[in-house]
Amino acid sequence: MAADNGGAQPLSLAVHSLPAPDLAAAQRQRHGRLKMLLVLLVCAAPVIASYFTYYVIRPQGRTNHGVLIEPQRPLPTAHALPLADLQGAPVDPATLQGQWLLVVVAGGACDALCERQLYLQRQLREALGREKDRLDRVWLIDDAAPPRPDLLPALQGATVLRAPREALAGWLQPAAGEPLGAHFYIVDPMGHWMMRMPAPSEPARIKRDLDKLMRGSAGWDQPGR
Repeated sequence: MAADNGGAQPLSLAVHSLPAPDLAAAQRQRHGRLKMLLVLLVCAAPVIASYFTYYVIRPQGRTNHGVLIEPQRPLPTAHALPLADLQGAPVDPATLQGQWLLVVVAGGACDALCERQLYLQRQLREALGREKDRLDRVWLIDDAAPPRPDLLPALQGATVLRAPREALAGWLQPAAGEPLGAHFYIVDPMGHWMMRMPAPSEPARIKRDLDKLMRGSAGWDQPGR
């Protein structure tokens, strides 16, 4: 019997398009990246806002007592600023980071100006109340003279270090015509010298500047190193 081919259909070749990319997966990836960026911005926002407000926005009625240092001067390395404790052991400047510093510079004999600065330094820190643990008192002795023994009890809790005067002058700088010891120098927790108090300093106005700094950095600075 002859085969019936009447219903056979011719073969045809069909070209199928490639699968479409997974648009949903790409969108999820983009959303993930955006979320990560938002999280980073939220974490960094307090630091950015406080520094932007303090250093960039300059209303005409600004009442800072201290002189802002621009650009800020980072804490030198141990090679550029060889510090030592009172026993002569070397101290890495990096160990000073992590706290606000209120710095006095004077020789070990500590004249009347030095004594006044050290007294005010202690009173200003105490006046910060519950914020005082965010500020360290630092006396940098810029000569080889031993510190006056009668001052040592009042220096409890302060950091007292020796530093060569020439090395200090490469980091801290007084106002024109003033000696290095005429000012308070304020260093932020990242180790940047950022403010110098004019001479003679007015304690109440220094206190107001310190209060501003404590408020402005409250979101990112914590007591202790």
